[in-house]
Amino acid sequence: MRLDRIVAKNRIIDLKSKDFGGAIEELLQNCPLEDDAPRKIRALKKDLRQREDSISSYLGNGVALPHSRTKLSKNYILAVGRCSSGLIHNGQHNQELRLVFLLLVSESAQDYLNTLATLARIFQNKPVIDKLIGEKTLSNFRDSVKKALAGEPVKSRYRTTRFNSVILNEAKKIAKGTDCSSILIFGDTFSSPVQPVFSFKNFSTVLVLQSDSDVVYKKDEVDSIIALRSRSETRLSQLRSAVLIGLIRGLFNVSERILCIGGIPGSNQFDTLVVVDVGNEFVQLINTQIEILPPDVSPEVLERVLGIAVDLSVEGREGRPVGALFVLGDSDVVKNFVTPLILNPFHGYKDEDRNILNPFMDETVKELASIDGAFVVQGTGVLESAGTLINVPHYKHELPGGFGSRHAAAAAISSVSDCLAITVSSSTGQVVLFREGDMIPLNRN
Repeated sequence: MRLDRIVAKNRIIDLKSKDFGGAIEELLQNCPLEDDAPRKIRALKKDLRQREDSISSYLGNGVALPHSRTKLSKNYILAVGRCSSGLIHNGQHNQELRLVFLLLVSESAQDYLNTLATLARIFQNKPVIDKLIGEKTLSNFRDSVKKALAGEPVKSRYRTTRFNSVILNEAKKIAKGTDCSSILIFGDTFSSPVQPVFSFKNFSTVLVLQSDSDVVYKKDEVDSIIALRSRSETRLSQLRSAVLIGLIRGLFNVSERILCIGGIPGSNQFDTLVVVDVGNEFVQLINTQIEILPPDVSPEVLERVLGIAVDLSVEGREGRPVGALFVLGDSDVVKNFVTPLILNPFHGYKDEDRNILNPFMDETVKELASIDGAFVVQGTGVLESAGTLINVPHYKHELPGGFGSRHAAAAAISSVSDCLAITVSSSTGQVVLFREGDMIPLNRN
C-alpha cells in the first residue's frame, strides 16, 4: 500500500495548540468525517485520550502516533501536525512533542497492525524526523512528509571504493564457484549517505538492515529486506539470526548455500565473506524433519517475537540480559498446561491493543519480562497472558548443562503441543528456540 496516499497535503498542518488534547482536536477537525462530525470528533478525542492513558503512543524523538478505529468510508486517514515550539504530551513519558501523526482506521481494514508498524518504523528513523522538524516552511514540510511516506530516501551519494570493488568482484566468483543461490549483504556496514553500488544479477540479493537504519540503497539492486531489531554481540550471531528469519519467510531453504558479505558496522568497508550451508547451520531442522513454523503462527508474529527476544538478550534492562519465555501458537492445547502466577495484565484489552505486532506493545512486554513465568501468545500475535507457569506433568527430557527450569519448561510445552517456545537466558543472553522438544540456538557464538 502507498502510505503517501492516505494523507492529503491539506491535512498536514502547523498546530496552534500547546497541549496534546488540543492538537488531537485540531487534527480531527481537518479529517473528512462524514455524519455528525462534531459528535464524532468528541467521541474520537475521548477514545484517543483513553488509549494514551493506557498505552502511550510516544515513539521518541519528539514524535507521537495516536491511532483509533472508527467508521470511515476509506480504510485509512492520516493527519499530521507540527509544533515548532513543542507541546506537552502529558502521557506516560511526559515528553515534549514536535510532531503528531494521527491515524484513523476503518473498522473493516484488514492490515491495520502492519500499517501501524510500518508508520512507526518510518517515524522512529531519526534522520527522517530531523529533516521534517528542520523544514522552514509549511510547504516544504508537506512535501517532506509525503516523500517520507512514499519511502523516498534521504538525499545520498552512491560510490564504490576500490577496496569494496575488489571484495564485491571476488564475492561474485565465490558465489558462483560454491553454487550459492543467494547473496546476503549486511547494510549496517555502511552509514548514510555513503552506499556502494552492488549488482548480483544472477543471484537473489537480500539486504540485512537494523530496523532503525538510515542506510540508503538502490531498490532495483535488492530483492528482499531483512530488518533485525538489535545488533547481536557477534557478527556470526547476527548472520545466524538473519538466515533464520530468511528461513521463516521462505527466502531460503535448508538445501541451499548463501554467500554473506559484511564488515564492521559504520566502517563503510566490506571485510568479510562467509559461505553458509543452511542445512549444516540449522541441522536440527533436517534431523527432525519438522517445520520450524507451527501451522497457526504467521511469519510476521514469529519474527516480531524473535526481535523482542533478541532485544532482551542484547539490550536487556540496565545493560544486563533479561530472561524470558514465549510460548507461541496452539493456544487451545497450551492452555491445558498453564497456570497464572499473577493477575493477567492483558485481560480486558481489545485484541488489536494486546497484539505483539502493535509497535506500542514492545516496552510493555519488555517490562513484564522481569516477572517470573511465560508469555502465552496466539499464532495471530494476540498476547494471552504473562507471568504464566508452565506445568507439563511426567515430562522427562535431558538438556545440556547450564540450562535451567525456563529451558525445561520450553522443551516440555513444545513436546506436548504444536507450538514454538522461545527462551532468553538471564545469565548469558542466549536465545533458544524449542520445537517438538528439540532446541535450535539462535545467537550461539
